Amino acid sequence: MNEIIWPEGYLPGLTEDFVSNEVIVAGLTASDIWPLLSQAAKWPTYYSNSANVICYDHAEPHLKVGMRFYFETFGFPVEAQCNEHIPPTSSSPGRIAWHGWAGEGDTRLDVHHAWLIEDLSQGRVRMLTQETQKGKPALELAHAKPNPMINGHQDWLDGLVNAAREAKEASQV
Repeated sequence: MNEIIWPEGYLPGLTEDFVSNEVIVAGLTASDIWPLLSQAAKWPTYYSNSANVICYDHAEPHLKVGMRFYFETFGFPVEAQCNEHIPPTSSSPGRIAWHGWAGEGDTRLDVHHAWLIEDLSQGRVRMLTQETQKGKPALELAHAKPNPMINGHQDWLDGLVNAAREAKEASQV
């Protein structure tokens, strides 16, 4: 299986916080998942912890490398820039990643959030999302029990799976 590509300064274990969530499900493909994940404006339709998405100066709905956007999550107003966007193919995984930031000084939070979506044997798809975080708010999140990042990202994965299944069923009617 493939792994996340980390930019310098965001390697897991060398930042204040790191979370990793993964699901493997049967009956869906990477191409079923991709349209829901690659369009930030769709996130709030299946992930309740994402709101008020704004894509700056781009008419197209899909994220792309260099595209700036804004959204609110975990109580943070996040400015973000997509720095990886590779659609899945039959032989390679889809990859989406962005750098996000919020606050200033002691309230500054910097994150690298990455996704890997890949088809596996026997009609299965793997969805891996990982995030590294830097800053004082990241340290506070890392020590929170239960961990809001792990639980929130699991909700994102579960919502993504449900939305993809609903879209697939609707297209077969």
